Amino acid sequence: MSAPTVYDVAERSGVSIATVSRVYRTPDSVRAQTRERVLEAARQLGYVPSGNARGLASRTTGVLGLCFPDMADPDAEADAEADSDADDAVMLYSDQIIRGMERAARRHGYALLIAASLEGGPESVAKVAGRVDGFAVLAQTVPTEDLEVISRRLPVVMIAGPREIDHLDHIVVANADGERELARHLIEDHGLRRLAFVGGEAESPDAEARFRGFRQACRDAGLPVPDAPDLRAEMMTQAEGARAAEALLDREGERPQGVLFANDQMAVGALRALERRGVRVPEDIAVTGFDGIPLSRIVRPPLTTVRQPIRQLGEQAVELLVQRLGNSGSEPVSLMLPVSLIRRASCGCG
Repeated sequence: MSAPTVYDVAERSGVSIATVSRVYRTPDSVRAQTRERVLEAARQLGYVPSGNARGLASRTTGVLGLCFPDMADPDAEADAEADSDADDAVMLYSDQIIRGMERAARRHGYALLIAASLEGGPESVAKVAGRVDGFAVLAQTVPTEDLEVISRRLPVVMIAGPREIDHLDHIVVANADGERELARHLIEDHGLRRLAFVGGEAESPDAEARFRGFRQACRDAGLPVPDAPDLRAEMMTQAEGARAAEALLDREGERPQGVLFANDQMAVGALRALERRGVRVPEDIAVTGFDGIPLSRIVRPPLTTVRQPIRQLGEQAVELLVQRLGNSGSEPVSLMLPVSLIRRASCGCG
C-alpha cells in the first residue's frame, strides 16, 4: 500500500493542496476550523509530511528525532550564568538524555533533531516527524493519537512513563523499586518514622511510580500509608522544592523527620530554603531526591538520591530506533533499566 500524499489529504479535507501545505508550514495563516479539518484528515489517512525531496518512505534523512517537554529550571539556569564552570553541574534530566542520544546517534552515523515542548501542536509534531528516520518521545510530550499516526510511517520509541501504545518500543527505569529502597533506607538504617513525600502532578507517570514505591516502603515497615503525596509540585523545579519545604515547616504539628522529593531539582531547592530558615540537614530534617543529576553531588550537604541511568535512556532509544530501521518486523521491545541508591550526607550518611 502506497503512503498517503498531500493530494489525498487535500481531497479528504476538501481544501487545496496549498492550504494543506500552509497548515504544516504556517499554521497560524489558516483558520482554526480549516486547520483542524486538514489535521483530522491527515490522522485518518496516516499522512506525515516529508521533510525533504528524498521523502520519508525512503528513510534516508540521516536524522533521528527527540521530542521532550521543556522542563527548564530558571534557578538552575541562573546558577550556570553565575558560574561559567558550572555547566555540567546544572545539567538536568532532559539534557542528559540528549547527550546520550547524541553520542549514540553519532556512533551510528545519524544527526539528532531536538524539539522541546512542541507548543505548535499537532502540526509541529508532524513537521518534526517529517524530517527524521526515527522518533524518540518522552512521556506526555505528544498526544497518543498523533503518535499512532507517526508510528505508521517511522519507528517510534517511548522514553519513560507507562507503555501507552503496545506496538511501540518502550524504555523506562525502575522508579518504584528505587524509591522503595530509598525510603526503606531512611526507615531501617536511620530510624526515621515521620516521613513526607513531595511529588509531581498526578499525571506525571514517573513521579507517581516513585510515590507508589514510597507507599510500599511505609506498608512494609508498618507505618501509615498515605493516599496522596503530602504536597504536589506542578513543575518540579528548585523553586517548587523551596516552596514545598517552606510549606512543610509552616504546617501545624510535628515536623517530618525526613522529606523525600520526587526529583533532585526540588530537593536542591529545599536544601536552600531550609538553610535560610536555620533548619539543619540532616540533623533536623533529612532530605532526599531522585535522578542523580550532577548538581546533587556538589550541593551542601551532598544529596542522597536514587541515580537513574539517564544518558543510557538516550543511548538505548537510539539503539532501538536503529534496530527497528533495520528490522521493522521484529516484536516491540520494553526495557526497564535498573537504578541505584546513592547515600550521601543529606540523610546522615557519608
